[in-house]
Amino acid sequence: MSVVVVFSSRRTPHSEAEYQQVAERMEALVREQPGFISVNSVRDPQTRRGITVGVFEDAAAVHAWREQAEHAHARAQGRASFYEEYQVTVATIDREYSWKAD
Repeated sequence: MSVVVVFSSRRTPHSEAEYQQVAERMEALVREQPGFISVNSVRDPQTRRGITVGVFEDAAAVHAWREQAEHAHARAQGRASFYEEYQVTVATIDREYSWKAD
């Protein structure tokens, strides 16, 4: 059963260039992780609120991502410089479906 990690946050109004660099690196790094399925992010530039949703094969893959050394460093950097606040929610996906217009 897949596991979803929802990271909702509010950015600080500074360090945008440095933040972009770290965010791009984290996205590239997570895509290399065993058990990674997908990631999507959006941010409202007016409120600086954003959400990133990552999907992993299982809880072990989520744990491995959390323990990844470069990711751990980025989390600490985020608390020190990039975020005013954030919340992480981890949940098991019980059901999933999609629809697409022709």
